[in-house]
Amino acid sequence: MIMAKLKCAIIGSGNIGTDLMIKIMRNAKNLEMAAMVGIDPQSDGLARAGRLGIATTHDGVEGMKKLPGYDDIKIVFDATSARAHLANDAALRNDGKKLIDMTPAAVGPFTVPVVNLDDNLDAPNVNMVTCGGQATIPIVHAVRRVVDRVVYGEIVASIASKSAGPGTRTNIDEFTETTSKGIETVGGAEAGKAIIILNPAEPPLMMRATVFTLSQGGEPDAIAASIESIVEQIKSYVPGYRLKQKVQFEHIGDNQPVNIPGVGPSSGLKTTVFIEVEGAAHYLPAYAGNLDIMTSAALATADLWAERARAGELA
Repeated sequence: MIMAKLKCAIIGSGNIGTDLMIKIMRNAKNLEMAAMVGIDPQSDGLARAGRLGIATTHDGVEGMKKLPGYDDIKIVFDATSARAHLANDAALRNDGKKLIDMTPAAVGPFTVPVVNLDDNLDAPNVNMVTCGGQATIPIVHAVRRVVDRVVYGEIVASIASKSAGPGTRTNIDEFTETTSKGIETVGGAEAGKAIIILNPAEPPLMMRATVFTLSQGGEPDAIAASIESIVEQIKSYVPGYRLKQKVQFEHIGDNQPVNIPGVGPSSGLKTTVFIEVEGAAHYLPAYAGNLDIMTSAALATADLWAERARAGELA
């Protein structure tokens, strides 16, 4: 017998949390919104949740614990900041809540749905890396699975300044560090680097990301096919994710190796991939693809966990 949908809560009533709330209510197959938690009583996210009949509190995690339905909440999404998540994790984990961390805190394992979701479903806390990580780590992984080595992976993510709220701006340092680690530990590169650019252009531009890899032991056709395949997988939960042009290749010969910091002179096949992410515009404008890919990845992760829990496949 399959149990009812699992109740979930969101901590953080800003842009990401509010967009996620709307996605859960529209698209989730196995989740039901139970509470929206914030610290600003005037936030639009709390006001919208209240109008939708969802329990709210502006007293943070302690306020959530006092809500009548707290014990029934099984999954908690944290859309606050890296520093705040450390305290939230400590406060909630002992209560048996499944935590989906949407900050760069990286308390739990890095999780990218199309790469390693099945490996991490049992973890009490899973980390969604960063928006740049969700957009680019799958590309590095797609290269790695068809070559002998990915010596180096580098990503440059450009997002509209208007889509970067206080949480994103507070977490810039953590963004680069967490994404770089994810390129290595999840993507499979031996060395990784991440750069984020807040683009002030008007009108705002959609999220763009460029991925560079230097690999050895692979063929261009196989790499291109692997990348195109993973792009289609990502589209299953982020419809606005796409390649902007064909994958580009350049052979780096032993006679003119590139010098990679921490690695040294290296040769191989340079792969360049250009990505654009258009948001679904559930709450925010379509240019905010950086927020959309995070909320979509978090929902995909939690919904699969809830599906298996409802079917009795998880403890």
